[in-house]
Amino acid sequence: MQGEDHAANAWGRSFLWGGMLFGLVLLVALLTHGFGLLGDAKPSESEAPPIVRQGDRIVVPEKSPLRNRLSVSPVRAESINAKLVLPAMVESDPARTAAVLTPLGGRILELKAGLGDRVRKGQVLAVIDSADLAQAYEDYDKAADAFELTRKNLERQEGQFKLGAASSRDLDQTRSDHVQAGAEYARTQARLKVLGVAAIAGKRSSLLAVEAPVGGSITTLSVARGNMINDPTQPIMTIADLSTVWVTALVAEKDLAHVARDQDAEVELAAYPGRMLHGKVLFVSDVIEPDSRRDKLRIAFPNPDSTLKPNMFTTVTLLGEKQTRLLLPTSALLMNNDRTTVFVATAPWTFERRTVHAVLDEGTTVALDSGVEAGEQVVVKGGILLND
Repeated sequence: MQGEDHAANAWGRSFLWGGMLFGLVLLVALLTHGFGLLGDAKPSESEAPPIVRQGDRIVVPEKSPLRNRLSVSPVRAESINAKLVLPAMVESDPARTAAVLTPLGGRILELKAGLGDRVRKGQVLAVIDSADLAQAYEDYDKAADAFELTRKNLERQEGQFKLGAASSRDLDQTRSDHVQAGAEYARTQARLKVLGVAAIAGKRSSLLAVEAPVGGSITTLSVARGNMINDPTQPIMTIADLSTVWVTALVAEKDLAHVARDQDAEVELAAYPGRMLHGKVLFVSDVIEPDSRRDKLRIAFPNPDSTLKPNMFTTVTLLGEKQTRLLLPTSALLMNNDRTTVFVATAPWTFERRTVHAVLDEGTTVALDSGVEAGEQVVVKGGILLND
């Protein structure tokens, strides 16, 4: 009997201690929400999600920490003169530029003007010793002698025809010979006139003076004293009249719709900071340059003091008609893949992404032509936090 009582007491004590341990574990589990393993525990207010997506919309909940980090601003509409800024360069006017050619071949004995010199029309630029000039004189003498001989033959033939001693056929042949001799004589006279020499006997020389066809500045020089000129079609120098010059600007294909003849233009020169020239577009080329894929437009400017020099770099600003553009801070723009986007508020703390197209960036402000409307509220600060 004593053995049975002892076993019962041992079992009772084990049951008592096991029940106390189970109760302790249950109490701790209740106090700690099941050690975080119970799925029905509710999150605290500090653990609210920063954003909630509802289809294409993004909602910032009331207790979201993002509310203190987002700023919105309305889209501003501004009326301005449209401007197109283009790179440009000063060029000489081709209609005022002349290539100096020698009428005959020969050796250059004297070079009376150098690169960069300003010359006047008719001024002697070079002196050439030309054997071809002697040949021109000889051709002239032969033609003059033949013309005189055929004239005498014609007079003689006409006299004989009146007496019946010559046939009409012989008279016609003599007249034809005289006409042909006259034509050759006139050609040799014109040849000497083009060369700028006279056919007066006793004043002939093999020296040929090359004169300036126009007044202006010598912009290229390709010969030196003593050079032999074998090809008279190759220019020995170029003269440009720079009293009027062109400013040539390059226009991208996408901007061609915004340029036109007689459009107002402002030109700023890198050589003269702060100096602004005002003019009008003289013409817009009908041909796109194949290498740069750009069109050319030109503006003419008087240049009496020669301050505008060919190959100077300039900037051309074309002024268009007044138009309304939408302005936003550049901080509102976000990149999404290959698109430029902004977040627009469609309701309080509710935003949607819009794709926009920027047309002009001016420092901290950007102009848009699509995607938003004037007055709409756009996130201008903290938008990157929504850009996930």
